[in-house]
Amino acid sequence: MTDTNTQILLRARPVGEPAAEDFSIVSSEVPTPGEGEVLLRTKFLSLDPYMRGRMSDAPSYAAPTALGDVLPGATVAEVVESRDPSRAVGDVVLAYGGWQSFSVAPAAHTRRLDPSVAPVSTALGVLGMPGFTAYAGLTQIGQPKPGETVVVAAATGPVGATVGQIAKILGCRAVGIAGGPEKVAHLTELGFDAALDHRAPDFKDQLKAAVPDGIDIYFENVGGHVWNAVLPRLNKFARVPVCGIVAHYNDTAAPEGPDRAPGLMRHVLNKSLLIRGFIQTEFVRDHEETFLAEAAGWLADGRLRYREDITKGLENAPAAFNRMLRGQNFGKTVIEVS
Repeated sequence: MTDTNTQILLRARPVGEPAAEDFSIVSSEVPTPGEGEVLLRTKFLSLDPYMRGRMSDAPSYAAPTALGDVLPGATVAEVVESRDPSRAVGDVVLAYGGWQSFSVAPAAHTRRLDPSVAPVSTALGVLGMPGFTAYAGLTQIGQPKPGETVVVAAATGPVGATVGQIAKILGCRAVGIAGGPEKVAHLTELGFDAALDHRAPDFKDQLKAAVPDGIDIYFENVGGHVWNAVLPRLNKFARVPVCGIVAHYNDTAAPEGPDRAPGLMRHVLNKSLLIRGFIQTEFVRDHEETFLAEAAGWLADGRLRYREDITKGLENAPAAFNRMLRGQNFGKTVIEVS
């Protein structure tokens, strides 16, 4: 093969928002697959908030990316060489190739995609890890019941938008929180019962008016001032699935001000709240197959919709990543690599 492999490496551990000098863009030889492996040409790369944690060496649920290594990430890729009978040249698969144009993976660790079901890029969003995060957190932790009120922040993102739409499918009232009038308008198009702009000066009052009967499920993926507004509105026995706190991923110090932990614990006790952090992988074995079947059906009948924010060119991944962390993306952030 005459191509070269373009890779984006972690050069330094970011302090605050990642800077251009924290990354290195290099060219290397295209790798060669071994027995049972496939060589993949990356078509699309997923950018997700969890990657910020992998750039740090702070304790987390996953090992940090080593300095000088390719940054991790899910990919949709084409098989260009196969040394396993289960995968043929030309197959399009979901893999975990990271921030590079070519990768090698065990064939057994890839999932073949069917372009007739949905565009293959959806395997990185609504039919991928973000969609499954929404499904698993809402159904397994949130335990929604018809008529309950579900609130979700970052509601135009791939997780939040899916949470709200599944809540509606399951008979709940969905309230979405987003940043800016354009995103708020999009939530109305998706069928949310109420859409709020967290940047509005009267956001807390708007939230109070939007949930007159309180909040039964709050799907937490942001933190910050949105969480502070939501907490007093939670009903007794409310459930809070926590999959992220993106508002704090670039923090370099603890927030100033009084210790709010006692107040939080008072709410937890007085209202018998369930606050449960989760990583979607813990639900994969028992629920992913059901999710893929149900979500594909909901897509087909129009009850589940999605939006993608696609940037062309692998070299633009660092800048697109920062835009996502600032909330400047609109939909699932994807890099079109080839």
